[in-house]
Amino acid sequence: MEKESHGLIIGISIGVVIGVLLAILAFFCFRYHRRHPQIGNSSSRRAATIPIRANGADTCTVLSDSSIGTESPKSTIQNGMSVWLGGLRKANVVSASGILEYSYKDLQRATYNFTTLIGQGAYGPVYKAQMSTGETVAVKVLATDSKQGEKEFQTEVMLLGRLHHRNLVNLVGYCAEKGQHMLIYVYMSRGSLASHLYDEKLEPLCWDLRVQIALDVARGLEYLHDGAVPPVVHRDIKSSNILLDQSMRARVADFGLSREEMVSKHVSNIRGTFGYLDPEYISTRSFTKKSDVYSFGVLLFELIAGRNPLQGLIEYVELAAMTTDGRGGWEEIADSRLDGKYDLQELNDVAALAYKCVNRAPKKRPSMRDIVQVLSRILKSRHDRKRHKRSSSATAEEVTINVEQPDHRSPNSGHRRGESMDSTADSCEV
Repeated sequence: MEKESHGLIIGISIGVVIGVLLAILAFFCFRYHRRHPQIGNSSSRRAATIPIRANGADTCTVLSDSSIGTESPKSTIQNGMSVWLGGLRKANVVSASGILEYSYKDLQRATYNFTTLIGQGAYGPVYKAQMSTGETVAVKVLATDSKQGEKEFQTEVMLLGRLHHRNLVNLVGYCAEKGQHMLIYVYMSRGSLASHLYDEKLEPLCWDLRVQIALDVARGLEYLHDGAVPPVVHRDIKSSNILLDQSMRARVADFGLSREEMVSKHVSNIRGTFGYLDPEYISTRSFTKKSDVYSFGVLLFELIAGRNPLQGLIEYVELAAMTTDGRGGWEEIADSRLDGKYDLQELNDVAALAYKCVNRAPKKRPSMRDIVQVLSRILKSRHDRKRHKRSSSATAEEVTINVEQPDHRSPNSGHRRGESMDSTADSCEV
């Protein structure tokens, strides 16, 4: 009887242990099956939000501010770099960067054996090219003795593979073949801002256009700082890196020195263009978004004064600021090529903004978002003044007609004419 009770106890114990083990196993199986669909759904959602591009075919299209995907740019860039360094096949490079790779022969044919030279920069020569699709592009070739190396080439391809904005130059493709490194961009027919400021053969830029160009550049930088994930610091904003299209709208170019802000902000060597460099960056060798803001401030003064920063523009500005209150009196530095044809209040407002941008203390500089808002308000005020002036002129004309021909018009005809003039003014502004 005692043996039977012992056997019963042992049997029950074994049964309990097995039951507990089965319960634990069932619990983990339940959790696994519950989590698995969520992971799948999450991946599907992420894939749906990433722009799908067939061999970079849509890189010529100017996309909206919201066109960037939600993938991790840092991991994308790291993967892309490893693809280059590992020397893997072409298909992997395209998938990593999202930019189409062209063959050397394609570009040789498109540039008529590299005879269509349209410019020369620190990177190397730039050629105009007619692709087999009929598209006109600009081909920038990395010179063998260029100060910018393969690392900058890779950086530009990987960054522009994921950054899209109407005020950034679109990268169509690249070529890394036969020891050559080339970048292919949408062709910007009006050239650089620098050429329009300093080339005596070109018509001087009017004041209204200069302010619009400043706003275009500010919007491009605002996108890099606040729209890109993670934020990007350009690090080489200057007039020669601002390109103009057929409609004279500006786009930021040359991302060879650009860096993601989340990457180490400290650099061993100072890179950039003297005259545009943030003094804080020079002293600490640490770059931030405010480094771009400083360079943009220099660019604003360059637009106002028509003076090259390499010729001591900031010293010239600081000397002028000693005789002003920082808000007015900036007309003494205005570009002589403007011939006095500018709105004085606008010039003082833009100069006051530029002066804040070049403040020695980075914390006191405005953000690019603040800058966009200020420049937008300046242009809106101009628009409102022009509409008011046209409306006043139309009203004066109506009064004259009413006085001269009182018997030939109905009481409501003047009102209808006013509406017609307003609609004409609106269409002119658009």
